[in-house]
Amino acid sequence: MIWDSRRLTQLIDVARGRVPAERCLRHCRIVNVLTGRVETSDLAVHGGFIAGWGHYEALESIDAENMFLCPGFIDGHIHLESSLLSPIQFCAAAAPWGTTAVVADPHEMANVLGLEGIRYLLEATDGLPMDVYFNLPSCVPASPLETSGAVLRGSDLFPLLRHPRVLGLAEMMNFPGVLASVPEVIDKLLLFQEHCIDGHSPQLSGLDLNAYLAAGISSDHECTSLQEAREKLSRGMVLMIREGSQSKDLARLLPAVDDHTWPQCLLVSDDRHPDDLLREGHMNAIVNHAMALGLEPVRALTLATWTPARHFRLGRQGAVAPGYQADFTLSPTLTPWVPQRVFKKGREIARNGKILVPGDLFQSHSPPESPMALAPPSPEALAVSPQPGLLRVIEVQEGSLFTRQLLVTPKVEKGQVAVDLDRDILKLVVFNRYRSDCPPSLGFVRGFGLRKGAMATTVAHDSHNLMAVGTNDNDIVHVVETLRRVGGGMAIGSTEEPVAVLPLPIAGLMSDEPAWEVVERLEILKARAASWGCRLHNPLMALSFLALPVIPELKLTDLGLVDVSTFSFVPLFQTQ
Repeated sequence: MIWDSRRLTQLIDVARGRVPAERCLRHCRIVNVLTGRVETSDLAVHGGFIAGWGHYEALESIDAENMFLCPGFIDGHIHLESSLLSPIQFCAAAAPWGTTAVVADPHEMANVLGLEGIRYLLEATDGLPMDVYFNLPSCVPASPLETSGAVLRGSDLFPLLRHPRVLGLAEMMNFPGVLASVPEVIDKLLLFQEHCIDGHSPQLSGLDLNAYLAAGISSDHECTSLQEAREKLSRGMVLMIREGSQSKDLARLLPAVDDHTWPQCLLVSDDRHPDDLLREGHMNAIVNHAMALGLEPVRALTLATWTPARHFRLGRQGAVAPGYQADFTLSPTLTPWVPQRVFKKGREIARNGKILVPGDLFQSHSPPESPMALAPPSPEALAVSPQPGLLRVIEVQEGSLFTRQLLVTPKVEKGQVAVDLDRDILKLVVFNRYRSDCPPSLGFVRGFGLRKGAMATTVAHDSHNLMAVGTNDNDIVHVVETLRRVGGGMAIGSTEEPVAVLPLPIAGLMSDEPAWEVVERLEILKARAASWGCRLHNPLMALSFLALPVIPELKLTDLGLVDVSTFSFVPLFQTQ
């Protein structure tokens, strides 16, 4: 907002009651996150800002019908790409649930398209009826243990710091690099010392945690236990309590929020998948879950409004008070919070779950071309010869990004290590989609339960190569080839049945279709996976995190099998 004397003088005059407000909401029960109380009053709005509470004349009066009114929700850490929706379609899906601002990490897009991808997101989020702020990605690539589509150094990020919606540096996943004072990491930390620097440090403790915080990093959304959360809070860290579609930490970490620590806590989604977004909501669903777990309602709302605004220094957002941006929602009940009407800068943008903004706003911006340099795959390239020792197998855990390492005696058929359906051991493959001359990386996984066919996706955190899991090599190759031809997306099928595909033309990460259409296609994929024996709630999303080499314990990247605890490659077979 650029102020001038006329705008400021007019707001002062309205607040004093000397001239009528643009509109006044009558009979509100205002959730005051500054005091923790609910107060009944009228609310005057003018020029996109709150003029004040009390008796006001207005050009337009809206009867709030004694509904509760609270600030618009702010998601303090989200990857827009994980919604599988373009920024415009994400806004259309999330705003009706009461979200009026998000702080996004364009890490996924940047790993595929570099600066070009970040600039696309900045352009595509400009002028939306939702404030989309950004923290610039700190780790592109996420680690030296994988191949991404780009490499971004501090000098590459520097020109973007001047953008008004860039707030700071996003999750510093390379905590070993911080602790070792790796020059490239230090350069980025120095560049952002006067800005917010978000963290990502699962299980970091003691002196190493001290060192990580001393580098200027101020938050974490990767706590694995209540004890870890309390230690980080005690040392001044802001606790982002995540309740996303894939990783759910709220029940475990909520006891860390008390009368002393709540100002250091906020609720975040991190990743919100499109089906969850349409059916359950966004921040409203997390707030309601926190209430159901026993968190006092006004405090729950505060952790999705006031505390994220304070952490990210959003000076006129996060509260309903004079001079604040007029972002708020109305709900007939305090608990659960059911956003029936949503206002952004004083203008109603959604009602009863439907966006009210004119459709011409939701025109797509042309994204950069999505990379797909992968050559046609062959079954022969997927063969694994047996070796001495036990086979390392990745075990998936439902509702968590963490995996376990299993050591098993391999099943051998025709001189090759084979899939073992009786023990639910499937083949896992990662193809480098940025280069045509790289062989696939091979591994094995347990926990999918798939009895036939194969699944593949170009949403494969964090470098987003093409990843597949399957019951046999021919099906894996068939599904991968189908996905290669469409240029990226998610797919499931076999050589005996048609391959079902969700195309993701924007960087192989996002669709440009409306949310309902994306969800329809995703449901087809999930239903087929379930009919073929898969036990996971969202198998393609679970698959997408098996290449993430910064979350313990064992992962597979395009370069090989990674032991995250040692941040190093390990062979497929462990010898005695």
